[in-house]
Amino acid sequence: MALEMKVPSPGESITEVEIAQWLVEDGDYVEKDQPIAEVDSDKATLELPAEASGIITLMAEEGDAVAVGAVVCLIDTDAKKPGSGEKSEKPSGDEGSVDDSEIDLSKAREKETQKENSEKADSEVEKPSKSSNSEQKQESYAAGSPSPSARKILDEKGIDSKSVSGSGRDGRIMKEDAIQAKASMGTPGPGKRGESRKKMSMLRRKVAERLVSAKNETAMLTTFNEVDMTAIFSLRKLYKEEFKEKHGVGLGFMSFFTLAVVRALELYPDVNSMMDGDYQIKYDYKDISIAVSGPKGLMVPVMRNVESLGFRGVEDEVKRLAIRARDGKITVDEMTGGTFTISNGGVFGSMLSTPIINPPQSGILGMHNIVERPVAINGHVEIRPIMYVALSYDHRVIDGKESVGFLVAVKEALENPEELLMDNDVKRSLEL
Repeated sequence: MALEMKVPSPGESITEVEIAQWLVEDGDYVEKDQPIAEVDSDKATLELPAEASGIITLMAEEGDAVAVGAVVCLIDTDAKKPGSGEKSEKPSGDEGSVDDSEIDLSKAREKETQKENSEKADSEVEKPSKSSNSEQKQESYAAGSPSPSARKILDEKGIDSKSVSGSGRDGRIMKEDAIQAKASMGTPGPGKRGESRKKMSMLRRKVAERLVSAKNETAMLTTFNEVDMTAIFSLRKLYKEEFKEKHGVGLGFMSFFTLAVVRALELYPDVNSMMDGDYQIKYDYKDISIAVSGPKGLMVPVMRNVESLGFRGVEDEVKRLAIRARDGKITVDEMTGGTFTISNGGVFGSMLSTPIINPPQSGILGMHNIVERPVAINGHVEIRPIMYVALSYDHRVIDGKESVGFLVAVKEALENPEELLMDNDVKRSLEL
């Protein structure tokens, strides 16, 4: 019986997927629930498990776009697993055996034949005549050819001898000609010049499309500020070990930034909104998207109702979503929605950038690396850990006053977290 395997629907509004990679070959025996392929949609990469055990026949190739519900392979469920039958026994007794004397005789004949062929080949080889040697030497000194020393120099420079004029007899290229020769601007150097061509995944193409759309269809501006991270450093130094021991997760920077963003969104609700035609939609909840790097590229899973989470809740969610994205198990639902995005380019060493809005959202906060810099504190120069932060926003929805005020509110909360994020009760906020 041949079972038809069809493409399941990865989520609403998705009508087709792309075969990113077959994990089995045509004619392989597969077990039920064994992953047989990776399929890309415009939102996520998903594994396709076998619906039954049997011999598989592939009906689509890697890179093919396949409609949801279309047949991609057949599984012959009546086929037996290779190697499951009984092994044939070796013949017993003298049946099929070969006498040792016959083996020795065969080897002797083989050696004799090889010797005769070798002698015959040697007799047919003629020694080169003096005239042929003379012709070869004359050919090597042909007009325009480089001398051995000149050839070595040209090879080291990566210069083709055809592009050099020789000053020797009959135009022969001499050592001095090679020394003075220079490669033209259009002459390739001695290094590798290979290239490869690979079709981007459907997810990557969709990301590219959305980024271009965001640049072309929004009035995007970016405002910058800097944050003194001294207070957060001090809190993490005091409580990170106790926090990890009790909750099994680290006390990172993301929880501080996420809760600072929630507070700022309460103060400036226009940043937590988006356009829908001629209407502006404002949300009374905060679904924060976090940009993470996965094996298939950039992914943006969503933390839901972050306004109801504390430090522990945020760190748990960040860890859970990051692991699922890294392992390729993130679902479409986990990446759908979001009212604001946080992107942390600092983990890759970025000092300053202008993050691109994640449409249809109206704002995105960019975090960057932390560097010790000299700053003026109460009239004195001190070395402090400083991070530059950037807010890109859609000016159609958010005015300059709201954008600057929002970023300043984030800065204030990060520089005074004990008062503005922890209500002056650190242990209760960290659930210690």
